[in-house]
Amino acid sequence: MKRFIRTCTVGLAISVAGFFGRLVSGQFSREFNIILFFASLVVIIVSWEVLRWVNNNLNKVFPFERSIPKRIALQLIIGAAFALTVRFLIYEFGEPRLSVKLDGLFMASTWVMYVMASAGINAIFFTRYFIARWKDSLVMAERLEKEKSQVQFDNLKNQLNPHFLFNSLTSLNSLIGDNPALASQFLQHMSKVYRYVLQNKEKNFVSLGTELDFIQNYAFLTETRFGEALKIKFDIATPKLEKAIVPVTLQILIENAIKHNIVDLQRPLSIEIFTSEDFLIVSNNLQLRKMVETSNKQGLENLKSLYRFLSDKPVEILCDEQRFRIKIPLL
Repeated sequence: MKRFIRTCTVGLAISVAGFFGRLVSGQFSREFNIILFFASLVVIIVSWEVLRWVNNNLNKVFPFERSIPKRIALQLIIGAAFALTVRFLIYEFGEPRLSVKLDGLFMASTWVMYVMASAGINAIFFTRYFIARWKDSLVMAERLEKEKSQVQFDNLKNQLNPHFLFNSLTSLNSLIGDNPALASQFLQHMSKVYRYVLQNKEKNFVSLGTELDFIQNYAFLTETRFGEALKIKFDIATPKLEKAIVPVTLQILIENAIKHNIVDLQRPLSIEIFTSEDFLIVSNNLQLRKMVETSNKQGLENLKSLYRFLSDKPVEILCDEQRFRIKIPLL
């Protein structure tokens, strides 16, 4: 129904323009112009609906995917044949009933005018199709890029988990003999970390509060492992806890800081996690290692790529001589 109303609106606009054009030129009488106005309105509406029906049926029996040039040529030929048939019927049966004799040149030009009008209507259908296909290709490309980023991010998480598990088991093994009570605490925090990973690894988002509960358990494990050489501080505004974040984002950023910086008692690594406006910021003092054996330099890029599809605000990386900061947009 909406399409038909749009068709009537277009037909009315064209007919009105033609009516006033003829009226200003004084080519025909007012009464004859009124007849032509209604006649052209009916012809335009009928032609548009018929050509749209042809277009829709050709989409089924001879889609553009089979051959774009052949499809366009076929539709233009059918449209031209229909237009010439309409022209013949109107002037063959209509002219004898008119009270005026139409000019011969005008009569000859109408053959071309009808064909051009048909081609113009079909051109609109062609344009709509190609614009729709272009939009679909953009959506598909964006979806594939997002899926690629998600896969890369998942691969990164899968790489971190075994690495983290190995380090945690090594630390736990040393604690069992030296400090059984701390080893028990360590094991409890470790089980909470892996419970969180198993429960949320398939989710796109978790609340910042949920992520913080997880990361505090994770921070206990890493601080136990490094002792006084590592300090992780939190300063999260309470209203921001309801915001969302991609699961294990903080784990990845903390691992990234530890992997790329020296962590020892002489040069302790300090990591600060806090909120500012609608960003979660992870900041650490800069004391880079000369060589990072397990780094492929893709972790942060994958994280940035993923968040680019989730937020209008980009992941920001800020670095100076003293500190390295990563700003994650809260979702």
